[in-house]
Formats: sequence, structure tokens, C-alpha cells
Amino acid sequence: MKPFFGGLGYCFAILVLQVQGTNYRFYGREPQRVSPLRFAHRPVARHNLRNIQAAQDTVHTPVHGNNYRFYGYHYHQPPRISPLPTFPRPTARPEQPASTQSGHNSISSDTERLCKSRPLDLVFIIDSSRSVRPAEFEKVKIFLSDMVDTLDIGQDATRVAVVNYASTVKIEFLLKTYFNKVDMKQAVSRIEPLSTGTMTGLAIKNAMEDVFNERAGARGRSLNIPRVAIIVTDGRPQDKVEEVSIQARGARIEIYAVGVDRADMQSLRLMATPTLDDHVFYVETYGVIEKLTSKFRKTLCGEDSCSLGNHGCEHICVSTAASYNCKCRDGFNLNEDKRTCAKEVRARVTVDPCKCEAQLAFQKTVQSSIQSLASRLDEVARKMQQLENRLHNK
Repeated sequence: MKPFFGGLGYCFAILVLQVQGTNYRFYGREPQRVSPLRFAHRPVARHNLRNIQAAQDTVHTPVHGNNYRFYGYHYHQPPRISPLPTFPRPTARPEQPASTQSGHNSISSDTERLCKSRPLDLVFIIDSSRSVRPAEFEKVKIFLSDMVDTLDIGQDATRVAVVNYASTVKIEFLLKTYFNKVDMKQAVSRIEPLSTGTMTGLAIKNAMEDVFNERAGARGRSLNIPRVAIIVTDGRPQDKVEEVSIQARGARIEIYAVGVDRADMQSLRLMATPTLDDHVFYVETYGVIEKLTSKFRKTLCGEDSCSLGNHGCEHICVSTAASYNCKCRDGFNLNEDKRTCAKEVRARVTVDPCKCEAQLAFQKTVQSSIQSLASRLDEVARKMQQLENRLHNK
């Protein structure tokens, strides 16, 4: 029983000293006045560390003086307290970018909003030969999905087709098959590699004959819709590409050649449309092929200068397929620079009263002369008739 009563007495003494001796509140509303000594040698809960650290920081000589009172005792200097354990503050988790159905980062909505794609008939010709591993082919499909995201897909906008090739050629879908991004991207995700040889020339020929025609959804030449082919390959063609590429370019098909890893650069140059610097691209691996999306977006996507605000029109900017035109509001005329406007100046018509009177007098004189002449003609006609009658009677 002695230990029990001894502990009880000790607790009672501590309570009395708290009430009578200290100037600091331990459970009150002034956290800056809490004594660090009370908590120095006691197990500390992690969630209370912030308040305790604040107490250590705020109880110091310049603010509170040298006369410190803890548990009823006076100290002329603050007691030394062992340093408190520190815990790393949790860092905010970085916000992850939105992802598409394919699990990759999506294109910025701001960029997509500013970029107004010109209408295209666009055909992707993708190599799925044996050298393209399954994981690499998935990267190609991600690249295609990203490209679809950058374009204005629609029946009256950009139409897209995909030609898959190896030793054989498979048309995955035509220009007339899909007119919305969701269905098109789902179709891209279902494409399977053919895993055989590399007949690039045959793929170009099939695309030119079976895809870039009006039966397959290509629009008529009179509409002047650009026809564009993007070829993605990682190897050397096993057939001839130069002649068929010349025929395709002669049919006004613009060809971009994308080489990956082991691609033969000479073959890429033979396929692509001049200028080669603008139509031949190369990446080291399929893992970075998505970087080409931004390059093709700048090439294929006509930026809406009116929306971007870099048109220079003073009044009204009107976007066109190739560029823009400036117009003026009512009451203004477009200046010679085709950008600024000037207020329309209408010529004032002044009436000269004297001129009007003279004109009226002249009109009366003419009318009188015409009437007099008509009367004389009538008189001559009457006399001629009398003469004819006399001759007839004789």
C-alpha cells in the first residue's frame, strides 16, 4: 500500500504546484505560454509536435525575460530541454495529367482549342512486320490515337484511314468508316500486327488505289481537300518504293515518311514528298515516337489566326482554310494594307439653282422645237396626200 499512497501524494503535490506556482497555462488558450519543461521528458504524440515546437520557439529571453517559473520554481535562465524528434512533413502529391483510354497523357485542351485543323483526307500506313515487337506496336497505336486527338475529325472536316502492312496489306478502316474520335480510337486499339515481311511499296500502291478514291470516302478533286499519307516503318523495304511513290505524288498525295530505329533513311527519302526536311522524320525508338505528335500538329493543323489574336485586323477577322481576311464594320472601308479601316466618306452633291433653271429652260426649248417640227411634218404629209389624190383623179 505504501507505493500506492506515495504515488497519490506525488500527484497531489504536482497538482498544487500547478495551481499556485506557475504563470503559464498548460491547458488554456495561449499555446505560446505553455512550458516546454512539462513535456520535455514525456512521450510525445506526433500530432502535438507542432504546438510543442512552437512553445520552444516562442519562450525565450528577449520576449519573456529571465524570470521563468515552472511548477512553482523560479529559473533565471530557461531550462535546457532535449531536442524534440522531427518528422518529415508530408509532401503534396503532384497532380497527375488526365489520361486517355489508351493510358497515356492527353493533349492539352488549351492547345487543342486554339488549333483549328484544316480539312484533310489522311491515311496512316503503319509497318507491323516481324521486326516491330508487340510492345513497340502498342506505342505506334498510342501515336495514332494522339494524332487523332489533335485533328478535327468529321465528315466535313478531317477523315482518317489506317493501312496496316507487312508482307501483305490490310486496310483496317477507310476514310468513310468513322467520323468521330471515340469510335476511331477504339478501332485503332483493336489493330493487331501482321508480323511478317516489309512490303512498303505494296502498301503505298494499295493506299493510292483502294483508299484515296471517292468510293472509299476520299473527297473529289474539285473540293481541293489535301490528301496526306504518313508512313511509319522501322526497316528496309523488301520491294521497290521509288516508282510507286512518284506515282502517288503525281496523284497529288503528300507523303510523310517516319523512320524508327533501324529504318533505311535512303528509302524514307525516296518515299517522301520534297522538301525532304519537312517530310522525313526519324526517332531512335518507338518509345519516343509520341514526340512527333507536336511536330505533325504544327504541320497538319492550320492554326486559327483569328482566335490566336495575331492577325492584325483592326475591326473584323475572318478565318479561311489557308489564312484569314480582314473586314471592316459598316460605315468603314478597308485600307490598302488590308488590315486597317477608314471611315467611309460620302461625296456631297451640291445643287446649283442657276444650273437647274437653265436646264429646265433648255428642256422647254427642246420640247417646243420638237412640237413645231412635228406640226410641220404633219402639214407636209397632208399636202402630199392632196397631191396624190389629184394625180389619181386625172
